[in-house]
Amino acid sequence: MDTSPTKSISQQGQDVADRAAHVAEGVIRSTQRAADGAMDSLSSRVDDVRSQAAPMLSKVTSQAEAAARRGMDAVRDTSQQLRDKATQASDMTAAYVKDEPIKAMLIAAATGAMLMGIVTMMARSRD
Repeated sequence: MDTSPTKSISQQGQDVADRAAHVAEGVIRSTQRAADGAMDSLSSRVDDVRSQAAPMLSKVTSQAEAAARRGMDAVRDTSQQLRDKATQASDMTAAYVKDEPIKAMLIAAATGAMLMGIVTMMARSRD
């Protein structure tokens, strides 16, 4: 150390550099604390959003499942109605054939002839 009453210029420069380094370290520590605080806050917000999103996701999933169940029930009901109507039509046809066998045979023959005519016309138009 210099014992003279006045410090040398190099010593003064060293002191300034030391103080600047000390201030820079303080700024770095302060910045790190601020960054840590910001990360903690962000992490807390992410946890809050996640905890809020879970019930909403569960509710949406439940609603989707309920809608799917209603859709399946509607398809099942419609399918059953179609089966019932087909059975009813079959029963009515069988009853008509029993009551009017000659008419039923003539209607069937006329329908067959008409279908054959349509098929023949379609086959000729392709050629």
